Amino acid sequence: THLTLLFAAGHKFGLSFFSDPPPPDLAVISPQDPALPIGSSLTVLCAVSAELGLAASSLYWTLNGRRLARSTYTVLSPTELSVTLHRLNGSQQQSGDNLVCHSDNGDVLAGSCIYVGMPPEKPDNLSCWSRNTKDLSCRWSPGGQGETYISTKYILKYKLRWYGKEKECQDYNVGQPYTCYIPRDLAIFTPYEIWVEASNQLGSATSDVIILDILDVVTTDPPPDVHVTRLGELDDQLSVRWASPPALKDFLFQAKYQIRYRLEDSAEWKVVDDVGNQTSCRLAGLKPGTVYFVQVRCNPVGIYGSKKTGIWSDWSHPTAASTPNSKRLQTGSCDPKSEEHNSTLRQELKQFFGWVRKHTYGCTNVSIKLYDQWRVWLQKAHKTRNLVLQSGKS
Repeated sequence: THLTLLFAAGHKFGLSFFSDPPPPDLAVISPQDPALPIGSSLTVLCAVSAELGLAASSLYWTLNGRRLARSTYTVLSPTELSVTLHRLNGSQQQSGDNLVCHSDNGDVLAGSCIYVGMPPEKPDNLSCWSRNTKDLSCRWSPGGQGETYISTKYILKYKLRWYGKEKECQDYNVGQPYTCYIPRDLAIFTPYEIWVEASNQLGSATSDVIILDILDVVTTDPPPDVHVTRLGELDDQLSVRWASPPALKDFLFQAKYQIRYRLEDSAEWKVVDDVGNQTSCRLAGLKPGTVYFVQVRCNPVGIYGSKKTGIWSDWSHPTAASTPNSKRLQTGSCDPKSEEHNSTLRQELKQFFGWVRKHTYGCTNVSIKLYDQWRVWLQKAHKTRNLVLQSGKS
């Protein structure tokens, strides 16, 4: 195994080899594959058989393909050459650093992997969630600074709290480190004990054990069929409707929903928290003639009586809609008395208008039928008035 790794490393760093490599007992490095804490010193010996006809003084060492200074060598005998490395840094690669003994013509005689790093620290921030009660996903942080410089193995373990047999999670996501997925065979109504064990050649550590019931950590898919539409001629409102998560249709639970929306040219989302468990909402106080992007997410609360708050789903895909263009901004009156009258009317309506906006911001159950009627009447009145003015001018 060491020879296979050595020759693979040699080709990586452009090293040459004997056409027929010497048997392992003719060239030996010791110690083989040591593991050391960062900052350690190490002395390694290369012993060659007299059958090779090589003098120890003619040999040299490389570390990761870089030739080491002769000042670090010691000739111990005609066939033994050592090298001493001081204050070692963490390994450049988790598979270990390649220390190789060469003949004077560059051929590889023997090699060793050196593992320099730190033992793992206690994993923390362990959390888990279940999608629709069917599976369990968990993630954690490696603990401390997270960097051990050498290969460190993390194992997620779990068992039913009182009588279960300890099991290991098998599905680790390479693209998302420190995560594991349990796809099936999970019990509900019975708590699990879950923890993470970390180990490498320098030590091991175990996280705190978390206890959870699958029903307490349920999340679901984003709400489907999100539709955003205009509300007739109302230029500062949009209607949002969506469907309940189909995967939970057979479960006893009460969903909570959140909506967020943003302007087309803005990255800032505004969140509406007071949607409750309804599957529709009216967004008010919007800008006329503006494109908005809207998303909805769901929190399945109290599945089968669970007292936990639940976990929010991902946001639905953005749905776009635009508010109508406002025509109330047009002016054309030349009658000072009419303007004065309109100013007084605007002041009176401003109080009513502000009250309605205050109570209809976001999603609400307060009836705004009167407000809608007033807005439609006002817009029609302005259209009629503008037509009259245009006819008078012509």
